[in-house]
Amino acid sequence: MSDTIVIAELSKGKISAITNELVTAANQLGSNCTLVVPCNDSAIANDASSISGVSKIIAAKSGVFSNYDAASWAEALDAVSPSGIIVTSASTQSKDLAARLAARRTISVVQDVVEISNDGTVLTSPVYSGKALQSVKLSSDAVVSVRANVFSPADNSGSSEVQVIDTSGNVTTALKEMVQRASERLDVSEANIIISGGRGMGNPGNFSHLEEIADKLGAAVGASRAAVDTWDEIPHSMQVGQTGKTVNPNLYIAVGISGAIQHLAGMRSSKYIVAINKDADAPIFQHADYGIVATWEEALPILSSSLSNLLG
Repeated sequence: MSDTIVIAELSKGKISAITNELVTAANQLGSNCTLVVPCNDSAIANDASSISGVSKIIAAKSGVFSNYDAASWAEALDAVSPSGIIVTSASTQSKDLAARLAARRTISVVQDVVEISNDGTVLTSPVYSGKALQSVKLSSDAVVSVRANVFSPADNSGSSEVQVIDTSGNVTTALKEMVQRASERLDVSEANIIISGGRGMGNPGNFSHLEEIADKLGAAVGASRAAVDTWDEIPHSMQVGQTGKTVNPNLYIAVGISGAIQHLAGMRSSKYIVAINKDADAPIFQHADYGIVATWEEALPILSSSLSNLLG
């Protein structure tokens, strides 16, 4: 079965109850439901953490979500949503968004669905102003808009972690929020923190910026296999991954690391993962608790300054 992605429906700055219905529909269409919450304040997504049937919640944080702009919303949501069947509500705005997401991904769109049958492969929707019904069969990923008050809402007995991916371009705000969220969970005095760099650091001399952050956090400095293989100055003893060291820190900060399977095998059990990468499509973002789309040159000076203010 395909993975499913639900785009949360918002009302007056909060997650609408319709979102629970969308989750029910999504779980009939496929599995591993990811809930994506478009927001300019990631705290909004916390309200969805109790929805049952959700595997993961992504708070897609961006200034574009302050007011609806179809092209900007579609671009931002497409960037953070994994592949699979996307489910939206059938509100006027969301049907517009559904069509644009389908166009961006070159997949089919099915609007106004009122019934899902045949193990999630047959979708029924009204046509001719509701005078008739049509059924279509899904054979691949698609974008599906679902009418309200048709599917039973998922209950609120679940518990899901919220992953924040900031696509706003406001690196200062993103990093300050990341530091605040991490400090709520972590005891820095335990020194159970690793900051690792990848080939995206540009050259081995730039690892000095990671060392500066590490000194402030009492952290160790690691590296991806790509960095170790590329530069003789980065020793194998720093390598985190399947052919390097397997680590399980409280906080793992990955800078300029794409997130190859080999690297993920060595650090994916970390309690809190932060990813900084200029490529919004980097696989590392699918495993991070907090993702920031930025170059290391933009992010690390601000992170260093934020840590100085936080830690004194």
